[in-house]
Amino acid sequence: MSSDQPVEASLDPASPASSQHALRSLALGALGVVYGDIGTSPLYALRECVATGPGTHGVSPTPENVLGLLSLIFWSLLLAVTLKYLWFVLRADNHGEGGVLALFALVEGRQGPRSRAVGALLLGGIFGAGLLVGDGVITPVVSVLGALEGLEVVAPALKPLIVPATVVILILLFSVQKSGTARIGRAFGPVMAVWFGALATAGIVSIWQEPSVLAAINPIWGARFLEQGGLRGFLLLGSVVLVITGAEALYADLGHFGRAPIRAAWLSVVLPALVLNYFGQGAMLLRDPSAAVSPFYALTPGWTLYPMLALATLAAVIASQALISGVFSLTRQAVQLGYWPRTRIIHTSDSEAGQVYVPIVNWALLIACVWLTITFRGSSQLAAAYGVSVTGTMVITSLLFANVARTRFGWSPAGVAALLALFLTLDLAFFSANIVKIAHGGWLPLAIGAAVFIVMTTWRSGREALGNAREMRSLSLELFLADVAATKPLRVKGTAVVMSGTPEGVPVVLLHHFKHNRTLHEKIILLSVSTERRPRVFESARGRLEDLGHGFYRLHARVGYMQDPDVPALLREASAGGLNIDPDQASYFLGRESLLTSGPAKLARWRKSLFSFLSRNARPATQYFGLPPNRVIELGAQVEL
Repeated sequence: MSSDQPVEASLDPASPASSQHALRSLALGALGVVYGDIGTSPLYALRECVATGPGTHGVSPTPENVLGLLSLIFWSLLLAVTLKYLWFVLRADNHGEGGVLALFALVEGRQGPRSRAVGALLLGGIFGAGLLVGDGVITPVVSVLGALEGLEVVAPALKPLIVPATVVILILLFSVQKSGTARIGRAFGPVMAVWFGALATAGIVSIWQEPSVLAAINPIWGARFLEQGGLRGFLLLGSVVLVITGAEALYADLGHFGRAPIRAAWLSVVLPALVLNYFGQGAMLLRDPSAAVSPFYALTPGWTLYPMLALATLAAVIASQALISGVFSLTRQAVQLGYWPRTRIIHTSDSEAGQVYVPIVNWALLIACVWLTITFRGSSQLAAAYGVSVTGTMVITSLLFANVARTRFGWSPAGVAALLALFLTLDLAFFSANIVKIAHGGWLPLAIGAAVFIVMTTWRSGREALGNAREMRSLSLELFLADVAATKPLRVKGTAVVMSGTPEGVPVVLLHHFKHNRTLHEKIILLSVSTERRPRVFESARGRLEDLGHGFYRLHARVGYMQDPDVPALLREASAGGLNIDPDQASYFLGRESLLTSGPAKLARWRKSLFSFLSRNARPATQYFGLPPNRVIELGAQVEL
């Protein structure tokens, strides 16, 4: 297990353990994993702003409208991405890990009484995690569809192939996820570097022909557009927000690469390329308003359209990676924090603890993406759903960050209030503009978010109810040891490791064993494992060993929420600290409860049934704790919830 030092510490170019070469290498990897989503927004973002078909809120591409839209796009990239996420939110890492659940853990782990406002904020954080999952379902579909819709520009007869080709590409994309983020980043990074170079080049050529488009840098054009556009202009923010999709994924993938490489890639490559391409599309619209059908592909006429289409398809596939990796990280954090059932998590890197692959999540995302592709059949139809998920998560992140800035960073109330007001002005404006799209697809991420919210809160509440039920059936350690001393049961050679849910009392499984077998091992270790609200725990601080007498020991082990609770490894560390045992020769006692839903109504009946279902299908404790399967003894019991 790694230390709990921030991941970024090893990536800082000023660190003796790092180098400029390492920074450039990680920045290149970040291009392929972190910036794929926001980097492919030029495929459809401006097109949606000037789309004037049925059910759209687009405007005609007049010079005033084009300059106004470009101004809104430019300042959205600067304020919402560069200022909010790159400069401020990335500071709120939980020992190197980012994302809405990392912020959630920082808020939840705060000491002292918790107000109703903080409780509501934490519930919002859980819902934000659900919205991020929804974003992870929508992003691959809208990105690949947006790219392949260029086939219709090349040859209208190829339009029927767009949906089948999208399904095939999605299957291939999810099939390579088991290779790991690092390998995917190395493969995708150079492709995205070429992509951003192509974006910038196409934009520069177009701007050179119409330099007047650069006037849109002036924010007055954006303000004038909103003022004169009225309600229609305000609702158009629901399409403008498409240019900043991927900002939340940028934060969620912090643990994969670190703060410095992500910032370096954005400022040196991604932001300049995006601005140049959006302004290039705007320049094209000023010259030829009919290009509004597909302003991106209008930048590459003639033979250049074909290589751009191929490159756009590759970039769209890569765009999905940021959210897929983010959902993997979020799942692992939720499992370790006790908000998601145990599931199989595979580490894909020996050096970066945050790089993981979650098979069941991977295939669930694939099934959902294929269903969305077949159902919606177009990127424009999914744009509404996209905006709701992105803006909803952004609002929740702003609120959580403000709490962390005040309570963890110690920033002044006035400064935090001013910063939160700025962030919420942006976030709520975008979110409000997307609310009208709920009936046109915006319900999808809300439904996914609600489903994830129900599962997370039910699992947490069910675990607490199960813990209370165990505690009621437990026995104080003093009484149990006194009984052992008085009865002097037969002690057999060897070591028994008895897994306990809490570091207090006697585990029920030990009471059952002693009651029915009337024997005990010579050495008995009562082992409890708790997850800290930080990603990693130092090895020296990981375990606390206590000699209870009569051959009994209590070991309370602590792990971070980005670490695996590998019990044999924890016991080896304890052995080095004075507990002389061989984990491979020990016997491990586990309790297996059959949950009954007929107990006191602390939880609704349907939630008890859901928790029971999740518990039955969770990853077995033997695998989760890394126990040798041929040395595990499970004793069953019935527990009323």
